[in-house]
Amino acid sequence: MTDPFFALLLMHRLGEGYVVWDAAGEIDYVSPGRGRVTATMTIDLAVVEQIRADTADGSKSLTWFETEIVDERGVVVARVRRQVYARRLRERSAVAA
Repeated sequence: MTDPFFALLLMHRLGEGYVVWDAAGEIDYVSPGRGRVTATMTIDLAVVEQIRADTADGSKSLTWFETEIVDERGVVVARVRRQVYARRLRERSAVAA
């Protein structure tokens, strides 16, 4: 249910020039999920700026994001952690002809 969303959000916030993918995930099931469940996923601008700074020299960033899945009554069904990989794209060097 949550697999692609943090990676997609980060990809959108960073913009072009980055490689971003979902690297790992953890889930802690808290209670049975009955009926409709939802999760809200956001990425703060400060986190995006930190990832930009961490990857400015070509290094990779592995950042954990967390959210809760809740049922219609607001009861926590699960706690999810997703790790997202990000790195600036390397500039292509000109090839001598």
